[in-house]
Amino acid sequence: MDFKPFLEGLQSDLKKARTDIPNIVKRVNYSIRQCHYVLSIFKKAVLANEFESIEKEIEFFKNVKTIPATLLIYNSQIRSFESEFPKANIETQRKFIKKRLNRINRFYRNHHDFIEYIESGRTHFDEQYFTRKYLNVFPLGSPHFYFHDPDFSTPKDILLSEYKAFDSFVGYLQNRMIDRSKVYVDKPGELTSKINLQWTASKSALIELVYALHYNRVVNNGNAGIKDIALAFQQILHFDLGDFYKTFNEIKSRKISRTKFLDDLASGLQSHMESTEE
Repeated sequence: MDFKPFLEGLQSDLKKARTDIPNIVKRVNYSIRQCHYVLSIFKKAVLANEFESIEKEIEFFKNVKTIPATLLIYNSQIRSFESEFPKANIETQRKFIKKRLNRINRFYRNHHDFIEYIESGRTHFDEQYFTRKYLNVFPLGSPHFYFHDPDFSTPKDILLSEYKAFDSFVGYLQNRMIDRSKVYVDKPGELTSKINLQWTASKSALIELVYALHYNRVVNNGNAGIKDIALAFQQILHFDLGDFYKTFNEIKSRKISRTKFLDDLASGLQSHMESTEE
């Protein structure tokens, strides 16, 4: 079975939902349903057909199933967070967010060896971690059965999805640390304004801009780090950049234009200037 069209369709649906469904709870509920739907299709295909080889099974459970599973867990975490998020004062909200961050840090500590295995790019345990025949040998890596079925799970595929989801969820929590939809002031009587800006171009486009600002040293006289600039854009534009270091490496590997968005920006501005001079 060719899984690629389903993955591309899912990612397109969720991207469209970010603009079509402004309510965060409704959006994540929709996203969760779409992820479950794709996973159910994958499950039927896997149960109906044998993998051609161990390598094919590893590839599926390590790199294919983990895409919708990661999105499912990420959106499930957001739904849980938003449903319990306190409506009281800002300090209470910040404490609540910090507790969630501490919970994720515990997850990282508890699974340090596995995370190091993944991040280092090692593969010598892949057969034990990402094939079903070792399910009775290795304990399940995660106690959360987001989509658990012994015929459709390996010892570590859900744990890997959880790790990837938490990596993105940390960024979400950092954005919520300060609600940028409102600008709070210390002095009574000062203007309280609302900012409602949403980035609607691609993630790689915004990352091009972040790196361009950093390496041209135009923020804080060049003393602002890439992460600081990225976080600021995430907060102001209500957009999750995810693993922007990884995306930047993908941008660098482009064969045509590695600065496509910046080139388009310059071209668009130039065209506007020329049209207004006529």
